[in-house]
Order: sequence, then structure tokens, then C-alpha cells
Amino acid sequence: MSTSRMEAFSDAVIAIIMTIMVLELTIPHEPNLEALAPLLPKVVSYALSFVILGIYWNNHHHLLQAAKQVNGRVLWANLHLLFWLSLIPFTTGWVGENNFATLPVALYGVVLLFSGFAYNLLSVSLIKLHGKDSVLAQAVGQNVKGLASLGIYSAAVPLAFLNAWIAFGLYILVAVIWFIPDPRIERTLSK
Repeated sequence: MSTSRMEAFSDAVIAIIMTIMVLELTIPHEPNLEALAPLLPKVVSYALSFVILGIYWNNHHHLLQAAKQVNGRVLWANLHLLFWLSLIPFTTGWVGENNFATLPVALYGVVLLFSGFAYNLLSVSLIKLHGKDSVLAQAVGQNVKGLASLGIYSAAVPLAFLNAWIAFGLYILVAVIWFIPDPRIERTLSK
């Protein structure tokens, strides 16, 4: 099976997830800056989640550019990823609505952790299908950023119970690490 249907479906789902998140931002009834102040936690959590979803979309696109085909295992791994990504609007809204309270921040981290795990599972499934010597396997390489992200998320979730702001800062750190473009796949495909 080609990758085109899976890529199109995933693009649509991620676009819908991003759209759903913005609906949590209620429009103030007063035309002044003071009316925006209560929205600040929601806007901050929305902005981080939007960036995170954008990073997933970008990396998913690159991953599928290096893939030549998919199979049932890959399709299920992709659905697993989309499931966890679809929970981001809920946890984003909960974090923003409750001003970065401990439990919402911890659950947000759990969703990010399982999203990262699901993305790694998708990568492994694609590499298994294409072989260890494939262009895809060469492009993904050791996946240091992916494994480091899982480690940071794993540390941040229990840290949220000590200090939710430190945990949220670690979630931002992972986004910053991934925001810097990863040239591995593009470099490998251009050879």
C-alpha cells in the first residue's frame, strides 16, 4: 500500500485537532486589555500545544516522505499516534482553565509522553517494514532527540506534583529541541 492515503488522513486529523483547540479560547465581552488577562493561561497552553502539533505534523510528513509503503502494522501505529494527539486539546484546555494546576499539567505530560512513544512506535514500524538498510532507517538513525524527549517527559510528569511550572518548562524544552529543524531525512533523501 502506498503512503498517500495514510498521509492525507493524518494531515486532516491533525488539522482538525488544531482547530478544536482554538475553540477553547473564548472571546472577551469587554474591549479592553483587562478582559484578556484571564485568557492568558489558555493562550499559553494553546500556543505550546499548537507548536507541538505542528512539530508532529512536520516530522510525520518527513517520515512518510522517506517511506515507500505502509502495511497494517504501520496503519495501526499511525492510528495509535493520532489517538494520543487527539487528546491534546482536552489536556490543553484543562491546563489553561485551571491556571497550570498540578494534575492537569501532569496529565498533559502523560499525553505528551504517550504521543512521543506512539511516534517512535510508528517510526520503528516503518523501519521494520522497509528494512534496517533502507533510506528510512538511515534517515532516522539513532533517534537521539526522540529518546531524549521521552526521557524528559518521563521526568516532567512526576515533577509536576512538586512544581507544575518546572514540568511545563520541560514540556517547552522538548518543543524547543524539536522546533530546531531536523535535517536527517531531507539530507538522506537528497543523496
